[in-house]
Amino acid sequence: QVQLVESGGGLVQVGGSLRLSCAASGRTFSNYDMGWFRRAPGKEREFVAGISWSGGVTYYADSVKGRFTISRDNAKNTVYLQMISLKPEDTAVYYCNAVWDGTTDPRMGSWGKGALVTVST
Repeated sequence: QVQLVESGGGLVQVGGSLRLSCAASGRTFSNYDMGWFRRAPGKEREFVAGISWSGGVTYYADSVKGRFTISRDNAKNTVYLQMISLKPEDTAVYYCNAVWDGTTDPRMGSWGKGALVTVST
């Protein structure tokens, strides 16, 4: 089982940038496709971005395409989410999870505490 800890959230102004990190424990991290998800206040959790186990394939929700970049470093057991041109609607708690290969479906039933991102006007 992979344990995940998100970090890097914070308060940022509209148009600003943040980089989130997700540190994974467990030797099988590199076997999994990974994804970032978010839950905005009063809304359901939604898929944001995904990356293949090798890092060679990435895919995004339409709402973040062109502004967010997912990447991973398997040597460090870490997946990242670089966010630029942030908008108020990006305000949410961000979570990472393994995903079923090439999908937006989370693979693990348990979630970490997440990283809160607040975009202020």
